[in-house]
Amino acid sequence: MHGTHTLPVGPVRDGALDLLKWLALLCMVLDHLRYVGLSLDGLYVPGRLAFPWFCLAIAANVHRVKIASVSGRYLGWLLLFSVISEVPYRMFIEDADTLNVLPTLALGMLVARGWQQKALFDRGLALIALVIAAVFSTHLMFGFFGVLLPLAMLLVFRRPWYFSVLPGVVCVAANQWQILLNSGSLVAIAGLAACLIAPLAGLVLLRHAKNVSPPAMRRWAYTLYPLHFLLLLIVRKIIA
Repeated sequence: MHGTHTLPVGPVRDGALDLLKWLALLCMVLDHLRYVGLSLDGLYVPGRLAFPWFCLAIAANVHRVKIASVSGRYLGWLLLFSVISEVPYRMFIEDADTLNVLPTLALGMLVARGWQQKALFDRGLALIALVIAAVFSTHLMFGFFGVLLPLAMLLVFRRPWYFSVLPGVVCVAANQWQILLNSGSLVAIAGLAACLIAPLAGLVLLRHAKNVSPPAMRRWAYTLYPLHFLLLLIVRKIIA
């Protein structure tokens, strides 16, 4: 499929992907500002964009990098910082009932990579990741559907724009949609809408922001996840 309705992602690194990662990071920080002790519930809405955009970034990397050893390094960094980030995460989110988000992203990457690589080993790891996601769904941030989201993003990369409704629905399913729908508040409904349109918004950004050149997000960027919890914890202590 060609023409103006497709949303291809190029085989080389581009500024659009770095911009997507920076925007995802910004949305995540905005979301977590709700926990510093101020009345900032409205930040829940832009916060719903963070996870699907991180999933889209993972899908973009899996799509571009056909070499298993390279994507294996991405996975290794995700797993390492999953462990490093858990303590700062629990220090900041005191009533956390799930692990931090990185284990979900790591499992999601395994599933997406298994689809892309097609080798028996990668397919086996993807199957194991799916089983772990199903069994431990309640312990994973965004649950089983959160693990499926990078694959859902990968499936629509070269599809017409309206196919983005698939990852949109998966994103809604990953975000406690029943609780949000039952609450009926404006923030909750806007949050659901943000989940639904986040994949399309991210895909459009990847296609149309080719000429931007934000700072490249390299391996040091993994440290921003645990560090932002510690910085926001300090802010909360100062405010209190």
